[in-house]
Amino acid sequence: MTPSNNLHSQLLDNLTTSIMLLDASLRIAYLNPSAKMLLDIGGQRLIGLDFSLLVHENHDSKLALIDALDSGTAFTKRHATLKLPTDNTITVDYSVTPIEIDHKKCLLLEMQSMDRLLKIAREETLLASQQNSRTLIRGLAHEIKNPLGGLRGAAQLLSRELIEDELQDYTTIIIEEADRLRNLVDRLLGPHRPPQAGMTNVHEVLERIIALIDAETHGAINFQRDYDPSIPALYADKEQLIQAMLNIIRNAMQVLEEQDGGRIELQTRILRQFTIRNVRHRLVCKVNIIDNGPGIPAELAEQIFFPMVTGRAEGTGLGLSISQSIISQHQGLIECTSKPGRTEFSLYIPLEPIR
Repeated sequence: MTPSNNLHSQLLDNLTTSIMLLDASLRIAYLNPSAKMLLDIGGQRLIGLDFSLLVHENHDSKLALIDALDSGTAFTKRHATLKLPTDNTITVDYSVTPIEIDHKKCLLLEMQSMDRLLKIAREETLLASQQNSRTLIRGLAHEIKNPLGGLRGAAQLLSRELIEDELQDYTTIIIEEADRLRNLVDRLLGPHRPPQAGMTNVHEVLERIIALIDAETHGAINFQRDYDPSIPALYADKEQLIQAMLNIIRNAMQVLEEQDGGRIELQTRILRQFTIRNVRHRLVCKVNIIDNGPGIPAELAEQIFFPMVTGRAEGTGLGLSISQSIISQHQGLIECTSKPGRTEFSLYIPLEPIR
């Protein structure tokens, strides 16, 4: 029952709409890649599975599917909430069309994730706001650097004219503080160069970060790996990816150092036909960084990627802003969800070359 025509297969594989084919017993006969991604379960093991075991919706929905098979009448359901075996819930619109294949009754399901559409709209608003904030910060930073350079230069000239050591100490303080402010301003400006792209293995990046964190914490953080070994190499700047992910993982490390049983889980996945900022990418690498810390305060949740926003008294609030800027330069995006006991950062990085 799986489409055999190569052209038809290519068309189905490249649809953003999730397509599912159910046989007369409501068992799954076919899924396109978008459907596998939507249902968060991959592989041929889904074929033959009872649809009701995969997606636990209310009983009326199953009766509606049976009625569609019997009567041959198509129907559409809006904003259906589906509970997946992973315990996640998704909101979808789906259309059901009775068809016949090889003289056998089947149901063709076309599912569109409403969650993803809502997330794309939120992403656009958030990214536009972050971009405006970065533009303002960059302009302010440049305005600070100009007089700061003059101040440092004047302090150096003054120190050459002074004889007394005590007065020399004052000019030294001025120069050192000017340098500190200059470094802070440089960090506000973000990455100094465009990505130097090359073929990069995302798992090598993560393993490098794990080694760095292990050295800093003497192995106090428990890392759990859940890698997809089939992910191809990214065309990306390896050093910048290390910096972006290290900023996130180091934030988690600093929180977990204050509690027992600190754990960071690193997941890698491939997403197909995934939309980032209104651009649909054929293949996207998704990296999840999950910790079991106390979570991000609700009042900071929508602002954590803005510069100078931090929940720690000793923090600068620049790490996540820089990470978002780096991933944005790679045409990607970082999202975050958080609740007590689980904070998840998701990095979406297209596999296509940077343009």
